[in-house]
This record gives sequence, C-alpha cells and structure tokens, in this order.
Amino acid sequence: MTILCVRFQLPPTGEAALPGLLGLLEEFTPVVEALPPDAALADLRGAERYFGRDAVELASVIRVRALALYGVDCVIGAGPGRMLARMAMKDARPGLTCAVTEEEGADFLAGKPVAALPGVGTATARTLCEYGLDTLGLVAAAPLSTLQRLVGARVGRELREKASGVDRGRVVPNAVSRSLAAERPFTRDELDPDRHRRSLLSAADELGARLRALDKICGALTLTVRYADRSATTRTRTLKEPTAHSAALTRAAYEMYEALGLQRARVRSLSLRAESLGPAEQASHQLTFDPADEKLRRIEEVADRVRAKFGPHAVMPGSLAA
Repeated sequence: MTILCVRFQLPPTGEAALPGLLGLLEEFTPVVEALPPDAALADLRGAERYFGRDAVELASVIRVRALALYGVDCVIGAGPGRMLARMAMKDARPGLTCAVTEEEGADFLAGKPVAALPGVGTATARTLCEYGLDTLGLVAAAPLSTLQRLVGARVGRELREKASGVDRGRVVPNAVSRSLAAERPFTRDELDPDRHRRSLLSAADELGARLRALDKICGALTLTVRYADRSATTRTRTLKEPTAHSAALTRAAYEMYEALGLQRARVRSLSLRAESLGPAEQASHQLTFDPADEKLRRIEEVADRVRAKFGPHAVMPGSLAA
C-alpha cells in the first residue's frame, strides 16, 4: 500500500483551501496529483522509507495535520495503485483509513457494482448489466473474448484487469494552479432547475471574465454538483476549442448539467472549474459567420473594460440582475 487517495471534507465554499492542503501532502512526497474540487492522490513509496512508517500510519499524521492547520477532516483510502486507492477511499470514514493490499484487491472489488469502477461510464455499465455482468466479480470471471465483443478489444482487456484487482495506474503530479474555479452555494437546498441554471450562468460568466483578465484560455470544463446528503457528482468535458468566451463556457456547463438528468435533486452548491489553461495567444477561433456570436464577443470586450475600471460586478448578464 503505497498510494493514498485523500478526500478533504471541505465546507461548501472552502475550495480555496485546496492548494494549502495539497502543500501539506507535498511535505511528505512531491508526487501529488490534485483531483479537484476536494481530493488528491499521493504516492508515498519514498516517504515510507524516509519516515520509517507505512502508508496507513502516514495517513493518520496527514489527517491530524489537516485538522490542526486547516480545521478540515478527511477520508483516506490506501492501495498499491491509484484505482484501488480511489475505490478504498469510497469505503473509508473520517478517522479510519480503508486500506487494500494487492492480494486483497480482487476480493475487495468482487461484490461492487461495475459502475463503481473509475473510468466505467454510464453506457459501458448499461451494456455490461444487460448481459448480467453487473458486479466486478462477474466481470473478472467472464471470458476475455466476451468482454471484448461487448465493449471493444482494448476496453475489454483493461476492464477485466481492473476488475481482477490488477492496478497499473500511477500518480501523475500536476498543479491545481493550472485551473480556476467558481462556486455557487445556495442558502438552502435548491430544487429549482431554473435557479441551478442561473447559478451556472453566473459561474461561467465569472470564469470567462477571470480568464480574459489573465490572458488565458481553458481547454476543459468541470462541473461539480453537491447534494443535500453531502454526496457529489463531477463531470468533465473537453471543449471543442480552447476558449475564454463566456457564452461557450455557459453552453458547455448547461450541456453537462442537462446530461446529469437531475430530477427534483436537492442541490447544495454548484461549481465550475476551468482546466487545461494556456496563454490566450494560442487560441484559435473557428469562424462561424454568426453575427450574434460576434456581437457577444464585442460586448464582452466592452464589459471587460468596464469591469477593469469599476469592479468585477459592474456588468453582469441581464437574467442575473433580477
């Protein structure tokens, strides 16, 4: 067990504390991968030798420091690879690290639904369940040729390996500073889809303005929906072209939200994160000959100048002014 998956139990508006919490992990190992909005992976192979403690003991130290320095508790899973660490984290509880060894991997996964495996999307899970392969144990026991016929050669091979506990994943260090986030908490658990969409519009408009102020563009957008029971759903979409155009960000946010198919969901907060940031001079805008889109871009330029002079809230979409 050399890899930890740590989920920090941040308050609804506490995502700004994530860089500091990642810095806490980096005191133990430089190999830290941020999983915004509230989690991270840490490879402790070198730390185990350096500190003379195993990953579970180091997890206890990390938990205590997070509480002492930031007032943030965390749930931690430990495993030999990133997949098993993430799966173990889902079974962990505050104050108790869930650890899975390489030998225990197959048994640990056997009874779990196939949709619980990281990387298995809704369509793949639906296809497998239609053929009775609704648990990872059944997937691991299925003939490889059957899986490849159902989901394709490469995906079938990888799926069977993962369901059998074979975890080849590695932690890839990254930087949370390569992203920008805008969160919209509700004063009470919100059921109204129109209010959800207004919050997404506000967040996308803020991200666009911040990106343009920094002369940046983003290549991907992540939507996180937090519910009343403290659970959350996160979806990421790669944009057709890197952009800082608020209208394009809003469209992508709306499409991700609609794809979730939320029905009477009690939503506590919504957040958008612009990822894969790059310099604005690298942006390529495909001409659409759409006068409405060109008009919106000219309006953005004027609005940005007004915001720079009078503050970030000087200009906002008309539907948010009410």
